[in-house]
Amino acid sequence: MKTVGVAILGLGVVGSGTYKILRDHREFYRKTQGVDLSVESVLEINKQRALDLGIEESKISDNIAEVVSNPNVDIVVEVIGGVEPAKSFVLAALHSGKSVVTSNKELFCKYWYELEAAARRTNAGLYYEASCVGGVPIIRTLIDGLQANVVQSLTGIINGTTNYILTRMSREGSDYKEVLKDAQKLGYAEKDPTADVEGYDAAYKLSILSSLAFHKRVPLENVYREGITNISVKDIEYGKELGYVLKLLAIGKNDGKNSIEVRVHPAFIRKDHPLASVNDSFNAVYLVGDSVGDVMLYGRGAGDFPTGSAIVSDVIYAATHSEVKYATFKNTEEPDKNTKFVTDFRSRYFIRFTAKDKAGVLAKVAGVFAKYNISIIDLIQKGEGIDEIPIILITHETNEFSLRRAIEKIAEIDDVVSVDSTIRVEG
Repeated sequence: MKTVGVAILGLGVVGSGTYKILRDHREFYRKTQGVDLSVESVLEINKQRALDLGIEESKISDNIAEVVSNPNVDIVVEVIGGVEPAKSFVLAALHSGKSVVTSNKELFCKYWYELEAAARRTNAGLYYEASCVGGVPIIRTLIDGLQANVVQSLTGIINGTTNYILTRMSREGSDYKEVLKDAQKLGYAEKDPTADVEGYDAAYKLSILSSLAFHKRVPLENVYREGITNISVKDIEYGKELGYVLKLLAIGKNDGKNSIEVRVHPAFIRKDHPLASVNDSFNAVYLVGDSVGDVMLYGRGAGDFPTGSAIVSDVIYAATHSEVKYATFKNTEEPDKNTKFVTDFRSRYFIRFTAKDKAGVLAKVAGVFAKYNISIIDLIQKGEGIDEIPIILITHETNEFSLRRAIEKIAEIDDVVSVDSTIRVEG
């Protein structure tokens, strides 16, 4: 039976979970996969952490050069996170001819082209299933499951922290800041939650997923991004009245030619949409292929064992496949010059504004919308007998730039006190 040596760089939450899976399932993989996966080295500055997991002291190292020069190591697993020193460590492994498995979405999103160039030079494998959507096998699905299709769109809830926060706000009517504190206590959110709540984490993942789905390099800077920090419970409740659920969505659209639309932002979706029932820290990706139609993948988007499951899946794949696959597109720092990234995308919009309770206000608002060819689907006017009232409306599909210009003009109307929220409506 073939024995394949594995090194793990970092024994944090995900690294420890990965080690436990490899250790506890070693015999199972021998029987079912015909390969013996042996952890031959770990890079961990906290030696006691490694010893507590039962790792032999002789296999614990604090030197990357020692790890990548080990002749017993065939596959290097990077679970350190961030850009450096992870990037230098991964490049060292690839330059040594070792295949690499990584869960590092930021590193992979920003430097995929550089890592792949290094891998090609030594014919090393480069695997990254765990970089997107935790234990959900979305990358393998795109690479090995949907090749027969031109993927027309993907829509995902791909950040568990924001989904947990929005679920709690919707379910309990709790304030954003209050729920964020709870999420931090439970370990769902970091002490500095910026990467999650401002949409950076989802943007990293969308850059990777849309590149794979649409066979074109989609750099991070081409992903439009908004977070959830300005979302209020009022908006969620008004959305419910109109039959909508609020989610932070990652959206990619492909016209089948050379135009791609990629954006991350809060959005209302109909309560009967498949993604509307994805709650708490769960993730899901909803794909549309030209041949297969609709496909949805759902599961845990983070955590030690879910992410470890994706990592070990890649380790097994690398250990049992001699042929190495790379990107299906020209993987360079800059995207193909023929690719057009759509910025004036089309959507419907939920708009909440506060106005003085006077006759003619709605007529003035409608007049502004008419000027920009925007029509209204639904409208709710709240309050009676008070000087200032909230007005909520949903538009028909229109262009982003037209909507922004209309909002600017509405804010200038004398009897409009404030434009409080503008949220896209999808699906």
